Amino acid sequence: METDWRGQLEDWLAPFVAGLRHKTRSRMCPAYIAGLIGPGDRKSIQPMAARDDDVSYDRLHHFIASSVWDEEPLEAALLAEADRQVGGNDAWLIIDDTALPKKGRHSVGVAPQYASTLGKNANCQTLVSTALASGEVPVMIGLRLFLPESWTSDTARLEQAGVPTDCRSYRTKPEIALAEIDRIRAAGVSFGCVLADAGYGMSAPFRQGLSERGFTWAVGIPFKQKVYAHDVAMIFPVAGRGRPRKNAIPDVRSISAKTMLETAKWRKASW
Repeated sequence: METDWRGQLEDWLAPFVAGLRHKTRSRMCPAYIAGLIGPGDRKSIQPMAARDDDVSYDRLHHFIASSVWDEEPLEAALLAEADRQVGGNDAWLIIDDTALPKKGRHSVGVAPQYASTLGKNANCQTLVSTALASGEVPVMIGLRLFLPESWTSDTARLEQAGVPTDCRSYRTKPEIALAEIDRIRAAGVSFGCVLADAGYGMSAPFRQGLSERGFTWAVGIPFKQKVYAHDVAMIFPVAGRGRPRKNAIPDVRSISAKTMLETAKWRKASW
């Protein structure tokens, strides 16, 4: 039975292994994945190598710790496989983020920030995630590390950590998410709707970006979100005294999303 599942795993990994374009890495990749999902409680390099007679500790450690490869062929293989399995007009592209709690300050991107996995602020790394889902089957297709301004404003820290030059500019999580959506669509992945929680839905540029790209989308919003009528206009009222305004304001009063939901006249809709 073990030989059977290992053979199936190697067949499934074939397009990813081809993307590594290296003979030794092509042997180590299936061995490492098999070690992660196979028997045994300890999933560090040494015990995984000890459980596999065909893999040495040194080679497996080098594959994880020292190997450098181009991620684009692997990402292309992942997107193609995800699209084959769950893509289509009835699929959803789900935007979210995840946090990796950390101690210290040397891991790239680590900082005191909101940790979604803990539900509170903590010292952690935050990653913007994208998943393609159909029915009850989600497939993770992207993770992008968010760099807080405490990192992007510290050139020496970026240099010491080896952050690539083209990744050092500050981008908000909604901006990262829109860039990921563009990358996924350019790869030919098909989906019918974009979904996101209030962490992204509260960003007007994110919502506008989805509409500008022609997507059908649904996002969460906080109950305190300000809501205006569709014909709202931005004006510069003349002040009776003091300095003139620098920023325009809406010409009508806002209401909260909670109030709007409580007072709205609802009708059933289906699609």
